[in-house]
Amino acid sequence: MLTRLRTLGGRSALAALVLLAVASTAVAAPAGPPIRIGGTLALTGPLAPTALLHKIAGEIYVEELNRANGLLGRPVEWVLLDDQSKPDVARTLYEKLITVDKVDLLIGPYATGAILAAMTVAQRYQKLYVHHTFGMPHLAKYEGHFPTAAFGPEPARTVPTIVFDALASTAKPPRSVAIVTSKFPSAQFQSAGAKEVAEKRGLKVALYLEYEFGTRDFGAIAARIKDANADLLWVGALGLDGNLVLEALKKLDYTPPRHFHLFPAPGPLALTPEGNLALSSTFFEEHAPMTANAGAARFIPLFHERAAKANVPYVSVDTQAAGSFAAWQVIEAAVTATKSIDDKKLIEWLRKNPVNTMLGRMRFDGPNNYGEDLTKVKQVQEKKWIVVWPKEFAAGKILPP
Repeated sequence: MLTRLRTLGGRSALAALVLLAVASTAVAAPAGPPIRIGGTLALTGPLAPTALLHKIAGEIYVEELNRANGLLGRPVEWVLLDDQSKPDVARTLYEKLITVDKVDLLIGPYATGAILAAMTVAQRYQKLYVHHTFGMPHLAKYEGHFPTAAFGPEPARTVPTIVFDALASTAKPPRSVAIVTSKFPSAQFQSAGAKEVAEKRGLKVALYLEYEFGTRDFGAIAARIKDANADLLWVGALGLDGNLVLEALKKLDYTPPRHFHLFPAPGPLALTPEGNLALSSTFFEEHAPMTANAGAARFIPLFHERAAKANVPYVSVDTQAAGSFAAWQVIEAAVTATKSIDDKKLIEWLRKNPVNTMLGRMRFDGPNNYGEDLTKVKQVQEKKWIVVWPKEFAAGKILPP
């Protein structure tokens, strides 16, 4: 598992490295009635720029399954619907997927609001529910949910701590922070955590401001940010929020000294001139040893090709695509191990067994099905090291197995 603070242009402030690999063997082409896996994504609405990455990852995974042996020797069909970036629509569509479309299995939607809404449906029907971008672990009470979001059980504490630790190690650590955040549940939750962590560390919180999800006019918010003139700007961003904030600040001739963006659409922020030296976090990047993780070497070039065809501005694989790929890996692992698509059997197996994924070795036996805080884990089985702390990484000292 990797948790890494990085400059979107490519330079790193903090890294943790993973080394896990598996081999796969192609067998006979699948045959018979398809195993139907249902889910939604935000194909339209404010979350669409990021959800597109999940769509591409899922399409690649299903195609690769069907080029091999499918699942249990049967082809796989992904029944994908558009939840329009609206949790209430996601809830209704998951009900439809189960009761009308009669899908065999579920995979979760993109983003916390929709994931939580659909989780209630999965729980009502006792369906296996694997998802990839849930940022509020304490709200997930269903024992049949399995997250590949690698935050650990307390992201409102651990995520800002990682960010502030990394910046504190620089030559000019920030003494003040301005926090503006979407009211989208996970962004608001983790940004409120950032405020609490900052205050406990003695950082001055010069501004804390929440805005409505879907906001597009950031003029007034930009004026407040400029007036605060903090050393660090924290944007609890989703999708294009960070781009819009920076564009509004440019109109005021103000450039924040440092700016961190929580859940941006990576391409637009990475490539805009205003995004120079922007910071965000990721659990995966395209270099060794992470490229040795389960499935990574095969997935990366396929994603590059498909993303370029879809006019994605930033075709590199990072948290979003890798997390989505990992969710499909969890489903495949459970089905293969149990030789079943019975939800009860799959849930029981995943609660007892770890899965090697593109993000690393994932387990689901911690609080609310989250394993230990993977930003702190030192070793996994086979004695492979997975964490390199900032000073060690900066010095090029990678601990041996």
